[in-house]
This record gives sequence, C-alpha cells and structure tokens, in this order.
Amino acid sequence: MKNTLIILICSIGVVTLMAMGLALKKKTIEPLNKIPTDMNRKTKEIYFAGGCFWGTEHFFKQVRGVTATEVGYANGTVLKPTYEAVSKGVTGAAETVKVVYDPEEIDLALLIDLFFKTIDPTLLNQQGNDIGTQYRTGIFFSNKEDESLVHQKIEELGRAYPQKKIVVEFGPVKSFYDAETYHQDYLDKNPGGYCHIGADLFELAKKANPVKVGEYKKKDKETLKKELTDIQYNVTQKNATERAFDNEYWNEFREGIYVDVTTGEPLFISSDKFESDCGWPSFSKPISEKIVKELSDNSYGMERTEVRSKTGDAHLGHIFNDGPADKGGLRYCINSASIKFIPKDEMATKGYAKYIALLEKKDQKSIK
Repeated sequence: MKNTLIILICSIGVVTLMAMGLALKKKTIEPLNKIPTDMNRKTKEIYFAGGCFWGTEHFFKQVRGVTATEVGYANGTVLKPTYEAVSKGVTGAAETVKVVYDPEEIDLALLIDLFFKTIDPTLLNQQGNDIGTQYRTGIFFSNKEDESLVHQKIEELGRAYPQKKIVVEFGPVKSFYDAETYHQDYLDKNPGGYCHIGADLFELAKKANPVKVGEYKKKDKETLKKELTDIQYNVTQKNATERAFDNEYWNEFREGIYVDVTTGEPLFISSDKFESDCGWPSFSKPISEKIVKELSDNSYGMERTEVRSKTGDAHLGHIFNDGPADKGGLRYCINSASIKFIPKDEMATKGYAKYIALLEKKDQKSIK
C-alpha cells in the first residue's frame, strides 16, 4: 500500500516539476561518522527503526522534549541510497527516524519505552502491512554511553515475551542518510495518510511526558502585593524600572544563582553575569531560553525587546546586543527588584543544589 502511494506522489511531483521547468535536486548528507559533531550541544540523539518511518516520526513529534526529527536510511551498505533502491531491499538500509531530544525534559529510557509501544518486537523484517529488511526494527545510538541502557531495555523487553524471540536490533549507527524531502514530516503534510501506527498511540505520545508540576507557580496579584515590596511589585507587575546604580544587585559578583522574585524559579547564574557599567545587573544569557520570553516593547518612543519570566510572567528588563562578544554579544539588562540572589553556599539548603554544577570556577567579575 505504501509503495502505491509513493508511486502516485512521485508521478504527480514529476509532472508538476516538468510543468514549472524546474530540475529536481535531491538532498543528501554524508554518513554519520563523517558529520562534524558539536561537543557542546545541549541536545542528544537516538535513532529508531520501527517499520515505515512516516508513522514513527509523527509519533515522536508528539512527545514533549523531542526537539527535532528526521527520517532517513540507516546502517546500509550502499552510499547515499534512494528510496527506490531501499524499497527493493538491496541496500541493507533500514527506514529510520533520527530523534533529537532535550535530556533536561525527557530521558532516553522513556523514549525507548515509547518506541516499544509502536512496534511488534517479535516480527522480523515486518511492521504492519510493510514487509522487507528495510522495515526491520532497531535502536541505533551515536553516543557510546547509551549502549548499556539500550541493552538493558532490550533485555527487559525480552522478559515481557518469554515465549517469543525479540528481533529488535541494537548497536551504533554506522551511517545515516536523510530521506527525500517528500518523506520528511509526511503525515503533517498528508493528514490521514498511510500509517501502521494507530491514532490512539499518537494521543498517548502527547501525554507521555507531561509538564511536571513543580514548586514554581504564578501567583495572583493580591498575593504578590502582600509578599513583594512596592518597588518589586511595580517592576514585575507594572513594568517599572528601578534607578541605575541604586539597586541591590548591580554590583553583586559573588557565586550563586538569581531566581524570579515572584516564583523562586531559577533564571540566571553568576558565571553569566558581567560588569556592563549600565547600573543594572547584566547577564549574557539565562539558564535556559525556555524559562524566559521576549516581547517587542515600543514604549517611550524606543524599539526594545522586553524579557519576562515565562512561569511568573514577571517583567525582568530588556535585552540589548551590546554584550561581550565572547559570550554571545547579548546583554540581559535586569532589574534587581525582579530577581533574588541565592549565594552558592545556600543553594543546597534552599532547594537549588542541582544548579551548583552550572557555576564556573573562575572570577565572576568579567569586564565588558
């Protein structure tokens, strides 16, 4: 069924391109072991072969914590295979989905458990209506550190099928070539298109990794009026600005963490703070871009970018592009009244122990 759909799609595509007088240009990438790796990246990756990659990709796109997906052909014996060649079973490649995820939001163990829900791990070279070696199941990793966990999960899966053999491959991803453009995000572009994964599993994926309810919650204005000083309330709730050089943290350079004064949520660390001579606390970046939001601010006849805390929706300050070049070039100019400083030696007792590792062991007072 899938091959019939592909032939129809390809035929329509060729006719359209010929009519427009365009040449079809195929996108390829080098094998994984030739792709430069960013050792400082915050995301991680894992590769899942689960039969037709249309459904597997769409499934993982629903999972919170997955930041990107790409369908392609993995661990084959042919360089830069095409779908036509892969579908004939002559390349040794498996239809595979590269899943990029944020380890701070979801762990690999959960991703593997979710993957197992989409496959029959006892079927060899078959999933759903699709049959062939290209539809074999597998988990391929690019990080050697993931091997033990993958192996452990395969063993756990085996105990759930005591009378059957588990045929899910696992090992390093030796090569990965991205599939043709029309395969990428296929079910987004073709709702209701062929898929061997049931719609109920897509709903499961959406709920599999819910936002954890933590200690950081937005408070109502009446509560904030009671808890905050006048200047803290006016700054965070009414977008006021405190005086330069006349605020609590403009000249604070001890090691520690800065949290949202309205919720206690961590926002900045001392190792990202620098002296800017502006009279307000200045940071090169927040702990995570996900904990703040940026808004256009045209007040007072100026064009600026306002920064607010995402959970507490508190006004923090503004962002400028005159920060240190070696730190990214940005300056988060923050009101002292919108943040609270927790010294390093108090972080553990006040519930911020896991952030201590973020602090750099160096002189925190870096001159712009």
